[in-house]
Amino acid sequence: MKQQCHISMIYLSWAVYLGGLAAAVWYAQWVFAAAWLVAAPVIQWLYIRKFPSLSAGMGYGRIIDEPAGTVAAKPVKVTVYTALGCPFCPLIEQRLESLQKTMNFSLEKVDVTLRPDLLTSKGIRSVPVVEVPPGRYLFGLVSTKDLADAIAQPLLDPSPAQH
Repeated sequence: MKQQCHISMIYLSWAVYLGGLAAAVWYAQWVFAAAWLVAAPVIQWLYIRKFPSLSAGMGYGRIIDEPAGTVAAKPVKVTVYTALGCPFCPLIEQRLESLQKTMNFSLEKVDVTLRPDLLTSKGIRSVPVVEVPPGRYLFGLVSTKDLADAIAQPLLDPSPAQH
């Protein structure tokens, strides 16, 4: 199974959270509402923190990384699209931040939780997504080696050579 989160599943988890809270308030279950308000985000946080050890049992496969070899500095702008609630997004952010220290590229993080139009306008329906110029996309949880290779690729000059 691909190691990525479909945007619709992110929204489903938010709907369950808000729906549980709304139901508790509707039925005047104030203790449950207070417990749900605190417990649901804590459980989500624990799930994301422990996800690497849970992923194989959930059918996502093991979370492994292939380190990058020798990398050179590259003056490009890399954009990573993430969503709150996706367990793969913090992992890809960590890999990019680690690479940024050695490759010296600029990194822009875009949280699309409340702005899914940023992805759907590009035909993308899952996170994490890493955009590397010129218009290349890496989908899902990719290895540090694959990230470094994509970032290190020479920029293609679309203009004809001037003589």
